[in-house]
Parts: sequence; C-alpha cells; structure tokens
Amino acid sequence: MFKKVLIANRGEIAVRIIRTCREMGIKTVAVYSKADKDSLHVYLADEAVCIGGPSPQESYLNIPAIIAAAELTGADAIHPGYGFLSENPGFAEICNACGIKFIGPSPQTMLLMGDKAKAREIAIEAGIPVVPGSPVMKNAKEALEFAKKIGFPVLVKAAHGGGGRGMRLIEREEEAETLIVTAMAEAEAAFGSGEVYVEKFIEKPRHIEVQIVADSMGNVVTFGERECSLQRRHQKILEESPSPFVSEELRRELSKAAVKLAEHINYEGAGTVEFLVDSEGNFYFIEMNTRIQVEHPVTEMVSGKDLIAYQIKVAYGEELDISQVNLTGHAIEFRINCEDYERDFRPSPGRVEKLLLPGGFGVRVDTYIYEGYQVPVYYDSLLGKLIVWGESREEAIKRGKRALSEFIIGGNLKTLIPLHLKILDSEAFLKGDYNTKTLEEVILPQLSSVED
Repeated sequence: MFKKVLIANRGEIAVRIIRTCREMGIKTVAVYSKADKDSLHVYLADEAVCIGGPSPQESYLNIPAIIAAAELTGADAIHPGYGFLSENPGFAEICNACGIKFIGPSPQTMLLMGDKAKAREIAIEAGIPVVPGSPVMKNAKEALEFAKKIGFPVLVKAAHGGGGRGMRLIEREEEAETLIVTAMAEAEAAFGSGEVYVEKFIEKPRHIEVQIVADSMGNVVTFGERECSLQRRHQKILEESPSPFVSEELRRELSKAAVKLAEHINYEGAGTVEFLVDSEGNFYFIEMNTRIQVEHPVTEMVSGKDLIAYQIKVAYGEELDISQVNLTGHAIEFRINCEDYERDFRPSPGRVEKLLLPGGFGVRVDTYIYEGYQVPVYYDSLLGKLIVWGESREEAIKRGKRALSEFIIGGNLKTLIPLHLKILDSEAFLKGDYNTKTLEEVILPQLSSVED
C-alpha cells in the first residue's frame, strides 16, 4: 500500500481523506495556502507544506508547487479530492511522469470524459441515450449558431469542468450572445479554458447520478443512485439516496448504463455517471465526473462502504473485494454553506465564534471548521456537510430536522441551516415530488411570500 499520500486540496474533503488514510495506516501531507494556515486539515495531517498565496491560482492550482511539495516530503501518491485539479489530465500526467501515483483514472480517460461533447459521443457508442448537443465550441459565434439550429431553450456548459460554473440557461435568442460570453468567461476563470458546448434543455428533469468504482482487472461495482435535483443555479443544495422517484426497474437500467460506460472506456477508480431523468422515467446521459463527489457520503451511509478507501485501494492496483453492494435505509446530505439565502445566497464568511455539532445515532458531520476559525473569503462557501441516515426516508427526514436544529454555528456568518429546515417542511420535498427547478421556482418563492 502507499506509504504517504499528499492531499492536493483543502477544507472538508482534505480532512475526509486524511481520516481514511490514517485508518489505512498511510501517512499524509497537507498542502495549504497562506489563507489556510489555520485550517483543520493542516493540523490533522502528519506533515504540512505551504504552497503559495491565498488565491487558488497561487496555491491549489499551482502544479509546480504541489509536485515540489510531494517530492520534498517523499509522498508516493497524490489524492486530488474534488474541484481544483481533480479532473485535470495534465496534472495527472505530470504526477505519473514524476513517479507519483495520481489517485484517479488515467489522464487519457480524464481527457475523454472531461470533454463533455466527446463523452456524449462515447456514450452513444456504448448504446446509452444522450441529450442532443454540440461538439466543443471555442468561440461565442459558433455556440450561438448551434443554439439557433437546435432551438431554444438550451444550456451552455463549460467543456472542462462542472459544479454549475460556466453554465447558463438560455431561453431566448435575444439574450443568447451575452449569456454565452458570460459562460465562457466564467469557464475560463474556473477551469483555465473558456471552451463550452451547447445542449438542448430538457424541461424540469430530475438529476440522478450513479456512483461506481472500477479496478484495473475490469471489475465495475455500482453503489446505487443519488437524487441531486434540489439545485439553485445548477449548484446542488441537498442530496439523498436512494431517490424517492427511482423504481427498482429504473435503478437497474441506470446502473446497467453506468457499468456499460465504465467498461467501454476501461475506467479505473471512483467515478459518477450523471443522468437527466424526465417525468416519464426516460433517462439521458449528461456527463461523467472522474473524481469523488461532494455528495459521496450519502452513498457511504446507505452502502456502509468507505468510497475513499476503495478509491485508494484500486489506485494502488488492488482488486475490488466486492461484486455487489447491498443498500440499506435512506440517507440525506445537507450542504452547510456560509451563504445568506434571504439575500440571494450572498456569501457570508466570517469568524466561527461558537460551534455545536449535532450527533447521535445515524448522524455524520464532515467539516473543517472549529471555534475561533476565520473562514477565508477566497474559496467555495462550503463549510461542511451534515449527513443523516434512517431506516426509511421518513425517519431520515425526522433525524435531519433534529440534527439541523442542534447544529449551531455562531458568529457574524450566515449559513444554509435555516433554509434546510424549511426545505424539510416543504410539501414538494416531503412528497419526494421535485425536479431541478423546484427549489428556485416553488420552494424559495413560497418562503419569500411567507416571510414578506
């Protein structure tokens, strides 16, 4: 097994990876920016190296500094977490060239799946239905012409990244050029490439994803699906597993499609195959994320499996010791962002004056904050995640309410905890009858009218 793993990330995912490594007997190296010198992952790792200034470009996207830190500390592997360099094939290639194992798929696989248009072509080859879309577009004029060709509404998406960055819904031709230019600029800033592709917009679908892990011997295991439809501006707010909408038959079909895609590209590592599902149960492949996801804990709660551990084991070359995963109960994850939802989700970083974490049976908190910690302004607003498990969805909802009511983050920063409590009381969520537009078009307007 690896002797020492450098975590090329920060925040709660860095803490998460360190904990699994420690249980596996693997030494860890934290890298950190000057703004993160007091972050929890710096204290928990066996070693820590400062790699630059506060901006991501100076630090967590600084490939030479990260490689130098790995060589300096003798790390034999690098775990990229999610975001930052986690889906950067160039970084993976440099790691391998330096004799450092990149914990993830091969650079070639990342290139294939990172090009969203190419990924759709591969899905078609594998016999998986896809949403109609364009090849990669390098300029706004190309994208505009294709959008006119397939008809509005369309989605413009960053070709080399996800998480809602570089994505815009365009409903009318009059606004198309401006929104395409904006999406390309955002993609350039977030992922270092302004390339986009254009996709036909499916009205009010569900966003369902299937977690897989594949080893180098050709074994692929699925860990069920996650319901990720509660979104705002394409950013997920809450996830649950299993989906309240997906039937056993649809679950089998989604899993079969995910396995077919992984086998078709000889995938190795942990990955997520994402689908849009319409109200009739028809599903369409949209992309594959070649990394661990923010929402992976809901899958761990219902499967009882440590996905980070499996990710590390298959990266080392071990064969999967499971062929089928039995899922039990229901799990819900709440993203605890430092945002003020009453002010258009304005970021609200600040000092954590008081911190009370919920606990008890079926409750898990992944976070990097502590009392006295100053949340930096330079990064994503995610402070942590609350994940609850119950034998049924109803029990998980009750447990979620209890745990959220115990979760106190004191200080001048605002969080999404009050919003999550209101979501759990909403009719749409309680019925499990929601889609990717429900939060923005139903739940938030209802809350606004009540508060007014």
